Amino acid sequence: MCLIAIAYRIHPEYPLVLAANRDEYFRRPTAPADFWPEAPQVLAGRDLEQGGTWMGITRGGRFAAITNFREKIPKRSGARSRGLLVKDYLEGGIPPLDFLRALSPHGREYNGFNFIIGDAGGLYYFSNRGNGIVEIPPGVHGISNHLLNTPWSKVERVKRRTQSLLDRSGEELIGALLEMLEDRAPALDSELSDTGLDPGWERTLSAPFIATPEYGTRLSTVILADRRGEVNFVERSFAPGGKGAATVTHRFRLDR
Repeated sequence: MCLIAIAYRIHPEYPLVLAANRDEYFRRPTAPADFWPEAPQVLAGRDLEQGGTWMGITRGGRFAAITNFREKIPKRSGARSRGLLVKDYLEGGIPPLDFLRALSPHGREYNGFNFIIGDAGGLYYFSNRGNGIVEIPPGVHGISNHLLNTPWSKVERVKRRTQSLLDRSGEELIGALLEMLEDRAPALDSELSDTGLDPGWERTLSAPFIATPEYGTRLSTVILADRRGEVNFVERSFAPGGKGAATVTHRFRLDR
């Protein structure tokens, strides 16, 4: 997953509002979001290549999402899949802060990542390219393939747009967030990041929604969790070139 916007504890109805795009090679096999047969409390998609996931939520209110960290050094072959971190947290019962404290000494065993996890008690962020564990305060936050709230053009764009939509609710809010996630306009050349890629590829990846034949936005996901414990999870999938495919919707009540 390569772009996440979160409105945390500031919407009058929803303590958690999330809108996210997962960018990946289309050849990588993926299962759509569903409750896992072997872990029926977990709602998440599945990376069928490594067995992990990029984002999910449980009936008990545990939430996790991960993005890769784009950097100029090459990826280390043989490193453990970053998606297994999300899987391990969602399937387990360790409180989020304790989970991150246990992970922190081993962060360098993975390629670069940004990890957001939480439950009803709080929301936390950790990157193995950052400076330790951060408790995420109420507000609108964004993350792509650099540290939390790094002001990349597309991160700032979706944060502003998410903020402007917080007077909406229900299907109207979901529809507006999904529309936001399909923004295919690249950043201006003066706003491009310098992450070691050639300028043309930097420009392509600067759009919130990426549409190329081999790599791009495969999934857009919106999660609304309201104050009564009702969760609305909507996942829209896309084919190569950004063509629309299917939409999956799950509604459930959190266990208390």
